[in-house]
Amino acid sequence: MAREQFQSLSEQMYYILLALWDEQCGADISRRVNQLSQGRIQIGPGTLYTLLGRFQEQKMIRETESAGRKRYYVITEKGKGMMCTEYGRLQALIRDGTPYLGQGREEEGAGGTVRKDQGPDGLALGEKEV
Repeated sequence: MAREQFQSLSEQMYYILLALWDEQCGADISRRVNQLSQGRIQIGPGTLYTLLGRFQEQKMIRETESAGRKRYYVITEKGKGMMCTEYGRLQALIRDGTPYLGQGREEEGAGGTVRKDQGPDGLALGEKEV
């Protein structure tokens, strides 16, 4: 069975759709993505227009206006539904990782405090309860 397209979103996809909550043209989308991601995500025109085309094919966004070479887009209800699904998926990832990576761990790591020798169940990693 073929995998459904956009079952999960890349960071670039996520931020493009987030930027399109308000109507925007391509250049504005790129700037808004950079702003929303606090500079972490930069999208070149090739990637941007490829993704916009795919989003349009899937009816996740729609073109609202065309003025010369400038085209304006906005997210659709289907696109907003996909964003809500993705947001829930990301929350589940955080929830599932919190016992391992969240507060209360003992060893300081790049992402916060982590105790590498113990899982959330209090057992040593790899140890089975008998």
